[in-house]
Amino acid sequence: MIMSDIRKFPVYLLFFCIALTSAFSCRSSDGISREVLNAKKDSIKVNKRQKNKQKQDTIINKDDYYNPNFLRYENYVYDANIKTVLLHPDGWELSSPVIKLNSTDKLKLSFDDFVTNVKSYKFTVVHCNADWTPSDLLPSDYIDGFTDDNINSYQYSLNTMQKYIHYDLIFPTENLRLTKSGNYLLKVFTESDPETPVITQRFMVMDQQVNIAGRVKRATVLNDMDYKQEIDFTINSGAYNIENPYENIHVAITQNDRIDNAITNLKPLYVRGSELIYDFEEGNVFTGGSEFRRFDVKSIQYYSERIAKISYDSLGNHVYLKPDIRNTFKVYNSDKDINGKYLIKTEDGRNTDIEADYLWVHFSLPYDAPLVDGDLYVMGELTNWAFTKDAKLKYDYAQKTYKTALYLKQGYYNYEYLFLKNSETVGDVSFIEGTHYETENDYNIFVYYRKPGTLYDQLIAVKKLNSLKDK
Repeated sequence: MIMSDIRKFPVYLLFFCIALTSAFSCRSSDGISREVLNAKKDSIKVNKRQKNKQKQDTIINKDDYYNPNFLRYENYVYDANIKTVLLHPDGWELSSPVIKLNSTDKLKLSFDDFVTNVKSYKFTVVHCNADWTPSDLLPSDYIDGFTDDNINSYQYSLNTMQKYIHYDLIFPTENLRLTKSGNYLLKVFTESDPETPVITQRFMVMDQQVNIAGRVKRATVLNDMDYKQEIDFTINSGAYNIENPYENIHVAITQNDRIDNAITNLKPLYVRGSELIYDFEEGNVFTGGSEFRRFDVKSIQYYSERIAKISYDSLGNHVYLKPDIRNTFKVYNSDKDINGKYLIKTEDGRNTDIEADYLWVHFSLPYDAPLVDGDLYVMGELTNWAFTKDAKLKYDYAQKTYKTALYLKQGYYNYEYLFLKNSETVGDVSFIEGTHYETENDYNIFVYYRKPGTLYDQLIAVKKLNSLKDK
């Protein structure tokens, strides 16, 4: 019996230990539950961010991208009655939409609505990552004030065949101020339908923390020297601490505000002290292209240089441009342009905003036979730098000519022809326009930094370079 009891003792001890451990675990569990309960308020914001992100990801992954109301994180007009959408620093019509954080800088948005009943338009902004996907920030993280505000300024058109209401907005406003740097999407909608976008436009808010020194040069690679331009630059962080620049620094370079051929996610070639060196022979190279074509329709009372014919019918005013020619194999020709942008202006009235009329501008490009492996597009700010349906040229077999017509407000315009090969997203400017290293182009370098432990990409520097001035 004694030996039997001794053998059983470890079993009793084991049961006792298990029971003791279980009781201790219960007490610990109760303790953790109380801690979680006390920290619940602190976790609400994180949970909201996660749900918000999941919702955004679900939307982005839907197959209804081509639904007219699908929110695009790009410059886009969702309503066919909305025309001539412009966003630029107030007072600087030819500048990119970039303002400084915590400054008096303002942006001006303007557009025309062909529906002549005044609408209660409103706007909001969405913070985006360096790649223009929505960031994990909540509106309260980057907006001081209300999350939306009214667009109150409007005027009716005057003495125009095309009737419209001209709206404009200067922002940030007193009711909506921005507290974070980075990429932003401006969204315009009506008060009665806040879920349906009318306009989206990209803009940037910069908080300069580092300096950029750069130049535009003839391409280094022998085969590219006559055709391409190379952008070499150095980021000097000075006393600003950048952790792991190869992972946390993101760089984007744009040429003349084109989006399709932007260079993104360049990594430094090497780091030297506080300097990040981007001095490549490949990877930071753009096709030079040629100087932009142009036309002047500030007045329809006379024929400017590029105008072949002016007429009007039940559809409105028509301006026929002289047929363009293919410049692929021509030598470089220096010409002043505004690098693909346009300026709204009328000489047929006093107030350009409301007295400039709309015209059907007809483009034509003679070509011996239709292309079978891609399409030709008119490209520039006049098409929102996008391959739109209206900008696509159609082949006229009888006249052996590519044609299209755009409904544009009076002004001075730049444009070029791009060839978009089937299944590709980057247009080829050299196919019609030719390409030269001497061409004058504007470049913007954007530097983003994702500080460890934060949820967004800060825009810490922007540098504008010109291929003629910054060699």
